[in-house]
Amino acid sequence: MERLIEHEWNLAPAAARALQSELAARVRLEPAPPDIATIAGVDTGFEDGGATARAAVVLMNWPALTVVEHHIAREPTRMPYVPGLLSFRELPVVLSALESLTTEPDLVLCDGQGIAHPRRLGIAAHLGVITGLATIGVGKSRLVGEHDMPGEEKGARVPLFHEGERIGTVLRSRTRVRPLYVSPGNRLDVANAADWVLACCTRYRLPEPIRAADRLASNR
Repeated sequence: MERLIEHEWNLAPAAARALQSELAARVRLEPAPPDIATIAGVDTGFEDGGATARAAVVLMNWPALTVVEHHIAREPTRMPYVPGLLSFRELPVVLSALESLTTEPDLVLCDGQGIAHPRRLGIAAHLGVITGLATIGVGKSRLVGEHDMPGEEKGARVPLFHEGERIGTVLRSRTRVRPLYVSPGNRLDVANAADWVLACCTRYRLPEPIRAADRLASNR
């Protein structure tokens, strides 16, 4: 997997926010890539009291959603936790996990935000800009924005707005279960990001690639 952009990760908060704004201008919101055949899910966590960052990646075939390969990567944590700057803390180890794959994914689902972020650069958008991959952020909770509540049935959705701009979709991925906050990261638009996430949700709240990555991370 090629990295199109290299930058330092352990930055002062002001410098990191400035870099987010610069990178956000490179996000491409467009129709989804044609002929998607593989989808990866990534999940991150921390060990040793936060000193070690851990990322799990699971690559699945589409549309069967069967596992092709999976990997776990661990690296020393480079940046302390700062609200709104989580991608600087998590992305280095996510990149290492993705680079372990023998097949580059056509689409990556990230546990976190895409453009539904104060500076429009959550972890999925940051990853997409750095690698050129098509990415989607799948948040379990809202980071920013306002919305009505979607209907209770699976597939119900409402737009998520922030400062007058639509930044994502609040999606009911399972009937009468808390909705997901879906936003494009790169190379998708708001509408087809939600469509892809819903298509990857089978019996559970989370899309299968992210759910598998979460299970893998939890079992090690």
